[in-house]
Amino acid sequence: MKERKIGRPRTFDADNALEKAMKVFWEKGYEGSSLPELTEAMGMNRPSLYAVFGNKENLFRLALERYGATHDPLFDAALGLRTAREVVEHFLRGNANAQTEEEAPHGCLVINGALACSDDALPIRNSLIERRAAAEVRLRERFERAKQEGDLPADFCASQMARYVMTVSNGMAVQAAAGATRKQLQEVVDQVLRGWPA
Repeated sequence: MKERKIGRPRTFDADNALEKAMKVFWEKGYEGSSLPELTEAMGMNRPSLYAVFGNKENLFRLALERYGATHDPLFDAALGLRTAREVVEHFLRGNANAQTEEEAPHGCLVINGALACSDDALPIRNSLIERRAAAEVRLRERFERAKQEGDLPADFCASQMARYVMTVSNGMAVQAAAGATRKQLQEVVDQVLRGWPA
């Protein structure tokens, strides 16, 4: 009689498991997501999770990559629009929609992931801070280009406006996670656009 090999069932879908882990992290943050919650959502036991995805930190990083693959295109598309105002409107309205989707946790994984954390989770928190900072740099560079093209006034401060827009976006994510509706977030965008430089 041949010895039966024990391993993951053939029906195991690593992509689907990662999607489910991403949603747990998105809703509860890095430290708020316990291994039992993750393994239950992913349909696998702890040894299998470690075998496939490594430790919890690596699982979070993979989940963040997956999140970025579906959400970064919105930002990329916004940066490619003709005017700085269009960039901001597309970015913020797209975020308002993405942060309030019915089929996903509300808010933003990059914001919800580790706003507050213990020393053990500092590498995760720092990674998220770097990710947000990189987005702000790209937005600032786009505003600088708009100044050179005459789309924005010569005295326009690209750095301050990039920080402002990212602060609004991040604040919308916090509000969405706390229960703000899509309509309420779109009204915030309306207010930002009303104050846009002529």
